[in-house]
Amino acid sequence: MIAIVYKILSASEWREAERAGVYRGSTDDKRDGFIHFSTAEQTFGTYEKYFADKPDLMLAAIDAGALGSALKWEPSRGGALFPHLYGDLPFSAIRWSRVLASVNDVKQLGQ
Repeated sequence: MIAIVYKILSASEWREAERAGVYRGSTDDKRDGFIHFSTAEQTFGTYEKYFADKPDLMLAAIDAGALGSALKWEPSRGGALFPHLYGDLPFSAIRWSRVLASVNDVKQLGQ
């Protein structure tokens, strides 16, 4: 089982989540009914497809085991299984977060 999953999000979303003590998802997450995560190997593809042209991004590492049965692995891009959280992300499950300074921050995860 994968121990850590990752979330790329805007710095403004991150600040809002810090104030609330919980992350409730992006506009896309709310539309889809779950919070989108990626594994280390999937994060670069997610970045390229959805975030490459966006400034002021954050990367959060989440303890997958702390999410319990609310975390589901479902087919998505190319049929690969992606982690989806059906519920809010509690800050207690976040191992670390950092500013995405460059694409290299994302590339390093999959190595």
